[in-house]
Amino acid sequence: MTDSEGPIDWFAWDEGFSAACERDDPIMLFLSATWCRDCAEMEAEVLENPQIRANLAEFVPIKIDVDRHPRVRDRYNMGGFPSTVFCTPDGTIMTGATSLGIEGMRSGLGRVREVWADRSDPGRVPRALREDEPPAGELDGRIERRMAGQLEASFDTQYGGWGDSPKFPLPRTIEFALKRDREAARQSLEAIRTHLFDDYEGGFFRYAANRDWSEISHEKLTDENAALLRAFANAYLATGEEGYREVAGRTVEYLTTTLWTGDAFGASQPPGPEGSYGAPERRNDGSPDQTVYAGPNALAIDALLTYYAYTDDGDTKRFAERALDRLDELIEAGSVAHYAGGERDLLGDQARVLRALTTSREILGDEGSLDSATAVADHTIETLRVENGTFRDAPPRGDGLLSYPLYPLDTTAELADGLCALSVLTGENRYREIARDSLEAFAGASDRMGPELAVYGTAVSRLLDGPLVIRVGTPAGSDLHRAALRIADHEAVVVPDAARTGAVANIGERTTESVATPAELERAIATLYE
Repeated sequence: MTDSEGPIDWFAWDEGFSAACERDDPIMLFLSATWCRDCAEMEAEVLENPQIRANLAEFVPIKIDVDRHPRVRDRYNMGGFPSTVFCTPDGTIMTGATSLGIEGMRSGLGRVREVWADRSDPGRVPRALREDEPPAGELDGRIERRMAGQLEASFDTQYGGWGDSPKFPLPRTIEFALKRDREAARQSLEAIRTHLFDDYEGGFFRYAANRDWSEISHEKLTDENAALLRAFANAYLATGEEGYREVAGRTVEYLTTTLWTGDAFGASQPPGPEGSYGAPERRNDGSPDQTVYAGPNALAIDALLTYYAYTDDGDTKRFAERALDRLDELIEAGSVAHYAGGERDLLGDQARVLRALTTSREILGDEGSLDSATAVADHTIETLRVENGTFRDAPPRGDGLLSYPLYPLDTTAELADGLCALSVLTGENRYREIARDSLEAFAGASDRMGPELAVYGTAVSRLLDGPLVIRVGTPAGSDLHRAALRIADHEAVVVPDAARTGAVANIGERTTESVATPAELERAIATLYE
């Protein structure tokens, strides 16, 4: 029972559900994040209010860090953080909201107490958890064209980016557009650099509340910074513009200083307490969360190696290699731990670690990375693949809605993209076929996918058309290998192949002759696009 004279005695997840069932009391679930200023303010100003604490006596309070528990986040998020969710003892949702003031919280507690007393609301399971299977369909070239059309229709020609508000940077959408609508990609990158990039301390803020990129939310997350680093690096590859490289380089510096733990990347940095941003007098940003999560570290490794491939920056390479060593400690027989001691076999972690390992093989030529990538892919397929060919977000285990599977389209597309690359690197076609099955499982909804799901269009394109593949017989770091990495197509796959001499490239059935120099390679690849 919560003591109105002291702090809330929060329950852990499993203990909270046991207590709720034993007491026959509803649950008050509070979802927060270490980087979330509104979460800290609501906890201090609302939940620690003596009257609110007294009203919580007939509830079981459970507090969840959404970064540590992504499955809880994905099932109980009310549209932002903090999320305050009132649940039955079995975990079904009665009602919920995002940030609440004292009066809103008191009113909510009162309404839920009344409803629970007469059992007039048995709770509900969100629709996404009640749908057994996503809508399947055929894969064909229309999917990529429809996605490109969606991007064109929703592009904000006045302010850059896609959609109205809030404005998120959507780095994977930018990468899709770099090959299909470069002007939209460039305009969006400029808006992001102008409004979300921290010119004083480096790194990117999370998003803007308004269409014109005003009212910035000033937290900085490792995964979003890594994804934007890769997008700016790929824009540099595509255009050769030094400004993109400079922003990418400063983002590398931010990741490898402020968010560096000594052997990997921490999770995030909250806003500074004074709330003054972009001003020279700002010196005290919030202390970073130094938890090493598998997925964000994998994204950072992938991004740093991408930047290194285009710039030969040796320091960036060394940071990526050290983080790879730390990431390896979270992998056991292909099973990835979310963090040290955390939950295993989350689809997001498995997919992003697979991508980091295939990138390591392409750029560093590391055989061990390919072995690890194969183990991660095989374990993911064995553990998370379901009968219709798609993937669930994790094994359905745990209390409440955790027993219901989710089938996340965007993460499945990330995994499919990684499986396509692995298929090329290993020569095993089964990975390509599994990727096809997973994408077909969602193809029936492709006409309704918005710009934030452009990664699906990228994966379908690479699967149907085949990526540009460059097989290089010279060692990683050689002139020919470096030239292959710098061909202006960030969707290409570079295969270190010690069994050959020189280099050969292909797109599907179209193949070049073997070449021996960077200049010859560039000319040969140009013929594939004629």
